[in-house]
Amino acid sequence: MARGEGRAQGLARVAVVVRAGAAPLWWAGVFAAGVGVLVPGVTGRRIGVMAGAALFIVAVAVVAYTRRKRYTDLARSAARAGKHDVLQDRAVTVRNWRRGHRWWLLLAFVVALGASFAVPAAGGMLLAGAGTGLRLKAAWLGRRERAQDALLWVRVDWLAGNGGRPAGKAVKAYRSTGIAAGDAAPGGTRRRTAALV
Repeated sequence: MARGEGRAQGLARVAVVVRAGAAPLWWAGVFAAGVGVLVPGVTGRRIGVMAGAALFIVAVAVVAYTRRKRYTDLARSAARAGKHDVLQDRAVTVRNWRRGHRWWLLLAFVVALGASFAVPAAGGMLLAGAGTGLRLKAAWLGRRERAQDALLWVRVDWLAGNGGRPAGKAVKAYRSTGIAAGDAAPGGTRRRTAALV
């Protein structure tokens, strides 16, 4: 047992951490691609959009499938969360990730816009593909959670300083809870409250 495993810990949902970057990357990419289409660029719009479509597909595949074995291994060995462990709200996890990555997101957006002067729309479509890949990875985690009837959590102090890397080297194991724990549904989406009858 790792040091500190027996004590109460702050836990963040794995799927929420993965999904946190999907929307910012998607919208930054869509906006950059939209602006990029207005610029003829060196290659011309047609070649730029075709190159962007190829980059989009590659980014989706790479981001969605990278490190799946690591996630699977950590999920398989997940220990049950203790009753004193603190489950972090979805909004807090998302906010921490986005604050920690805000300068990287801004830099990626600026680079995607700048690339439009060479290859129109390609950089933006690459960003949008990365966002889509994160959403697909979170959905894959959600399917695993439903199949196992257990939600996966990671210790907050094992995440990177920017609130990311839920399968990084610092992560020794996941914790698990029942499917109804926390305020996020399997896959990291907002949990829909049941309508009162």
